[in-house]
Amino acid sequence: MPLIETPGNLASIMPSNPTIELPASVIEQLQQRATAVAYNAYAPYSNYRVGAAILLTDGAIVTGCNVENSSYRLTCCAEQSAIAAAVSLYGPSIRIRAIAIANLNDAASQPCGACRQTILEFGAPNAIILFPKEDGTFDQATIAELLPAAFFLNHP
Repeated sequence: MPLIETPGNLASIMPSNPTIELPASVIEQLQQRATAVAYNAYAPYSNYRVGAAILLTDGAIVTGCNVENSSYRLTCCAEQSAIAAAVSLYGPSIRIRAIAIANLNDAASQPCGACRQTILEFGAPNAIILFPKEDGTFDQATIAELLPAAFFLNHP
């Protein structure tokens, strides 16, 4: 498959869309669900327990947690776990409206690079990512802001 030529940033590749506004009650529900599922994380090596709650464009919420492996490289992040669960439940046409990330370690927790790319695969550039900062408060950004030089392939 040929690569799409990628100018300097995601905003110049993808159509511009205004930031999605989420009601405070939805943000709170996503954060609570992400925190609750973090308790199910399998993290015997790092003890870094992470949960993610995804709001799909149809209003469904799907959660996932990190699942470590002794080889480390085979660890599955919470965001990718939630996305895989959403695809399993609803099929490959899912679209992410927002995703909340939480951890039980009182640490900053933005999505890693691989998760950012996976979120982009199933979300619009204006999909909101809610994540804990070092001071314990939450911040938000769009996936376009977190992944300014995204990788794209043409879909068949």
